[in-house]
Amino acid sequence: MHLVSDLWQNYRALPLWVQIWVFGVLVPVNAASIFFIGQPGGPWIAFLAITAMLINVPVMIVERGFSKTMALSHLPLWTPLVIWLIVARPEGSATYQSYLWVLLVVDVISLGFDYPDAWRWWKGERGVTK
Repeated sequence: MHLVSDLWQNYRALPLWVQIWVFGVLVPVNAASIFFIGQPGGPWIAFLAITAMLINVPVMIVERGFSKTMALSHLPLWTPLVIWLIVARPEGSATYQSYLWVLLVVDVISLGFDYPDAWRWWKGERGVTK
């Protein structure tokens, strides 16, 4: 099969709530960080938020689907991002502050899935979702 077809079929095989979470919430909220690059801390927040997702593109291509391997890129990038947003949230516009709260909540929820998935990956559960 072709890569795009494999990825699409694998994505559609995920539970509906996961499909909605990933492409309706997680990706858009983290990608929106690019719109706040001019705010205090904005370049670093965008780097951490977006890089954690972009690293998964080659993972999806190599594995031809979605797997627990994808959790691994989130841990070293979103964990410090979340800690930063809790401990030393940058100042900025009211819109930026609202966005940072949304980003914090979304990435905390994601890490709540990612840490157990990374543990399962570490223990050998490395297959692509079917």
